[in-house]
Order: sequence, then C-alpha cells, then structure tokens
Amino acid sequence: MSEAAISPNLSERTALAGQTALSGGGRGLRGLLPFIGPAVVASIAYMDPGNFATNIQAGARHGYMLLWVVLLANVIAMLFQALSARLGIVTGRSLATLCREHFPPPLVIAMWLASEVAAMATDLAESIGAAIGISVLFHLPLLVGLLITFAITWGLLTFQSRGFRPIELIITAFVGVISLAYLIELFIAPPDWGQFFYHAVVPQLAGADSVTLAVGIVGATVMPHAIYLHSAMMTDRVTASSDRERRRLIGYSNLEVLLALSLAGLVNMAMVAMAAAMFHNGHSDVGEIETAYHTLLPLMGVVAAGAFMTSLLASGLSSSVVGTMAGQVIMQDFVGFRIPIWVRRAVTMIPAIVVVAMGVNATDALVMSQVVLSLVLPVPMIALFVLVRRPGVMAGFAIGRGMQALAAAATVVVLVLNVILLLQSFGN
Repeated sequence: MSEAAISPNLSERTALAGQTALSGGGRGLRGLLPFIGPAVVASIAYMDPGNFATNIQAGARHGYMLLWVVLLANVIAMLFQALSARLGIVTGRSLATLCREHFPPPLVIAMWLASEVAAMATDLAESIGAAIGISVLFHLPLLVGLLITFAITWGLLTFQSRGFRPIELIITAFVGVISLAYLIELFIAPPDWGQFFYHAVVPQLAGADSVTLAVGIVGATVMPHAIYLHSAMMTDRVTASSDRERRRLIGYSNLEVLLALSLAGLVNMAMVAMAAAMFHNGHSDVGEIETAYHTLLPLMGVVAAGAFMTSLLASGLSSSVVGTMAGQVIMQDFVGFRIPIWVRRAVTMIPAIVVVAMGVNATDALVMSQVVLSLVLPVPMIALFVLVRRPGVMAGFAIGRGMQALAAAATVVVLVLNVILLLQSFGN
C-alpha cells in the first residue's frame, strides 16, 4: 500500500489534533486551531449580500442611528450559534434531525417548509449579491453574472468531497478578504467615532422606514439556515468521548463563536459606518449597491470603490456555498431525503433567475429577502430553545435558568420586531 493511501488527509489530521487537544495535549492557540472552522463558516451568513443591502440603506438614510440594531442582532446571533453548536456536540445530531425526532409530524412538515422558504430567500440574496459584484467589476449583464456565480459556487462545493477542512479554509479566506476590504474602507473614510459609539448603545427608531430596515438588519444578521447548519457541522467533526471532553469541546466552540461573530459584527458595523460617513450627508438617496459603488468611485477613488465591490463579490460567492450546504442539511435532516447537490443548487437558483429576468430592482430584492428571513427566524430559534433546555435531550448539558432567560429574551425581541413589521404592513 502506498504512503499516499495510508496518510491521513487534512480533515483527518484536524480531527486528530482536536482529539489530542480535548485529552489535554494541546494548549493556547495551538490547542484552539483545530476547532476554528464551524463558527467561521456560519459567520459568513452574517456578512452576506443581504447585510450589504440593509446596512448601506441604514447608513445612507439614517446615519449611525441603527448601529444599535446591528450590535443587538450580533449578540443574539452569538447566543444562538453557540447553543446550536452545543446541541450538535452533546447529542451528535443536527437541530433539524432532533426536530424530526421530538416534534409532531405536522409541525415538522410546517417547519421544514418554512425553512425551505428561508433557504431560498437566503440563496436569492447571496446569488444576486455575487452577481452584482461580477456585473459591476467586469461590466457584464446581471444575468450573466448570476450564471457565473452559479458555476463558481458549484466548483467550490466540490471541495466537500475532501472532508470538512478544505471548505472551512476556503470560507476563512473569503472572510479574510471581506474583513481586509472594510479595514481599508475605514482608513479611507473614517467615521465619526463619537456618533458611532453613541448610536451603538442608545436605541432609536425614526419612522416606518427605520423599522423595516431594523427588521431587515435582524433578518440579515441572525440567519435561520446558519443556526441549522452549525449544529450539523459539529456532529462528526471532532468527537468527544467523555463528558469532560464534551465540556472542553463546548468551551472551544464558544470561544470560536465569540471570535468569529465578533469579527462579523465589526464588519457589519463598519458597513453602516461607511455608508453613514459617505452617503448620509449629501447622498442619502443612495439605496442600491450599484449606486453606492458608482458614488464611491468619484468621491473616494478606485481603491475604496474596488474594495467595496471586491468584498461584495467575496461575500456573495462564499455565502452561496454556505447557503447551499445549509439547504442540504435542512432537506436531508428534516425529511430524511437526500438529493444530489447539483439538483439542490438548481432548485435554489430559480428564484434569483426569476427576479433578475423580471427586472426587479436587485437591492430591493435583497432587502425584502432579509425581511422574509426575519419572519422565518423564530422557527429555528424557538425549536433550539425548546430542545437545549430539555434534560432528556441534553442530559447533563441542558442550559440553566440564566441562559434560558437570555435565549427567551432574544426570541421575544425578534418576535416583537416581526409583529411591529406586520402591523405596519397591514396598517399601510
């Protein structure tokens, strides 16, 4: 047998290093590295093109006022991604699988259908976002950019056949590109830091438009499909063989969630700050991604405009990959039905093609897709909350009363925002 045939691949080496760390053989950064991946993959959902659309409109129309919504949404996201990972670690099953096992069949079917709608809304935002980036950077029709996006996404998804680690590293590289782009933006167009910090902690809303954008921001930040996916990624990655190792694994997972989603939150706040600094005074009508690019170009030069559109392209491509992975989990774990990945990709691309072919405003479609996601968001949040507090599901790892109170409060916040949006819609 050849050496290539017996040597472990990258994913197997990562799992082995993780198990060594759990048994006490790894400390510090070296011990943490094998566990970096799932939360980073989930974090790309919090920096997808839907975030670009809602954050640009929020900053351009309302300045720094909605930064508190971004911060609040990110804290909620941290809590629920950590709980999702905890569920996967302790039970060895995904959230969708546990829903199928513990909830009545009619409810499971309703949850599955709602989650499929969320997956399609997610794919709509991600595919159109990447298509806008390709279209603007390379001067191509939007529909052509969309088809190129599907081809690139399909190519990236083939790395799944090599185990979990290659796709994690690819997504991590995309996160790095997005983060670097917004670091450049902050240097080129520094925000008013006093206003930034004030509005990050002082809640304010001003009219129906700000409410819609606030709900859209929550929908763009706390992503239903990311909650489902995170639990699934933890089930067979690094295996804990005892309760002590599970506790250590949960600790590593919580630290990764904190690091990855803190970075995602900073990127989102930078998006709003950039739009507030550049567009709110004098260009508050900037509401489209393409318009933002063409406005940045003469105002701040090719570097700022190029960094903005490059980050959008990286966001769209990577989040399309993550969205398709989540769609696979949702279908196969809710209903136990597996389909080839190319079929899944073809089905979820249909809404995006329809929107582009009909000539619907791309940015408006992105914002509305995020509102749809916010309306669907309570489904996985409530299901996760119910399951992680059940001793019969979590054994000795069920969350305590303090964590239950935080999760319940976060769920109530999302529900209240949705009720306000629905009342506002019917009122009009």
